[in-house]
Amino acid sequence: MSSDTNEMWTAEHLRTAVNRSIHLEQRRQQLLPLVDDLRRVAREVVAELAEYEAIEGDLPGQARLRAHRVGKPLLRAADDIERALTDLVSFNARFTASYEELPERRAERRRRKEAKALAKKQTAAPIGPGPAASRPEKSYGSVFDNLRKGA
Repeated sequence: MSSDTNEMWTAEHLRTAVNRSIHLEQRRQQLLPLVDDLRRVAREVVAELAEYEAIEGDLPGQARLRAHRVGKPLLRAADDIERALTDLVSFNARFTASYEELPERRAERRRRKEAKALAKKQTAAPIGPGPAASRPEKSYGSVFDNLRKGA
């Protein structure tokens, strides 16, 4: 992806892991300076406003509280941009897990299931007559016909 401003990122571009990592790094390079700048400006604004003289009728400490309240949206904006970067990383991880690794995991699970079914089929099919077939059955009469040993 070139740095030409006319080229926009599309869903087509984000299909490969290489392009997604390039996209993430470009966004990080764009947004981190914004975060730093917003935090710097917010600290400066809060410090300057805290130095203002109290307005008539202020309670003690109310000027500082007001300064913090005014600067808080700038700090929140910086936090939101950092969260956007975290969301981009999360998008990359979820895309990889859901569309690149999922088919491989499902194929592996299918192979294990088939191997397990084959092993079960092989152990379930007796090769010759078992020990029960070699014993002669005793006849005790009609009273004991429907009873089994151990019942």
